[in-house]
Amino acid sequence: MAETHAPAPERLSWTLRTYVRLAWTWCRALAQYPASLLLLTGMVVLASAAEMGAVAVVFGHAGTLVGFTVWEGLLVYALAATAFGCADLLMGSVERLGQHIRTGSFDAMLVRPVSPLVQLATDGFSPRRFGKVLPSLAVLAVSLTVCDIDWTPSRALMLPVLLVSSITLCCAVWVTASCTQFVATDAREAANSLTYGGQALTEYPLALYGRDIVRAVTFAIPLAFVSWQPALYLLGRSDPTGLSDALRWAAPAVAALSCVLATAAWRSGLRRYRSTGS
Repeated sequence: MAETHAPAPERLSWTLRTYVRLAWTWCRALAQYPASLLLLTGMVVLASAAEMGAVAVVFGHAGTLVGFTVWEGLLVYALAATAFGCADLLMGSVERLGQHIRTGSFDAMLVRPVSPLVQLATDGFSPRRFGKVLPSLAVLAVSLTVCDIDWTPSRALMLPVLLVSSITLCCAVWVTASCTQFVATDAREAANSLTYGGQALTEYPLALYGRDIVRAVTFAIPLAFVSWQPALYLLGRSDPTGLSDALRWAAPAVAALSCVLATAAWRSGLRRYRSTGS
């Protein structure tokens, strides 16, 4: 493939354009059935609203939890839901890697002049997943307005950096978890326990789970940088579990490191992959 020998910026640009074209192809196909698409999207929106309602009910009955009010709790929820919702939209389809390996369709992806990861991520791309993102963005916008946040220039500039870092980190977690299916093709549920389970974990202030859990999701599986550390930074709070305040600035570096590890896991899986022969 000619793009293989092109400079890195050109390869990246070509990869992004290919991703958009493949995703748009699936969107056009689904748009042929607009009623079905609208109904499915509406159901996803309702499911997301139910999750948000559960968080509001918990905080509403408790008044405050580990020092977080209702709207501060919803800020944590919205940061997590936005990051994981965008990651699910962009990379969620990679969780079907084991299915493609079993059916032999992954072999076909390997011989096409397009990155197999791009093909896998865009396979079955559905705009109904926007139904997860839009409600969380709305809650995030309201909570950022209602919460008592000191909007200094640095904090305002840091907000989009934290959001992009959170989304990137979640995408990396999705890819890394899915790579386990190179070894065990039926490990999809195990991978989901890290992705969807990670979302459920990060939708609440992590101090609820105890100091050991917070350390595990900070230094082992860095899900704390999805919503917990960004929320502490925005609210100007010290970590009630005693971790350093400097960690809240580490989200971009953690996201970059996670991408490096995800890339290594993907390439390692490809090197060890053996065709199904089907």
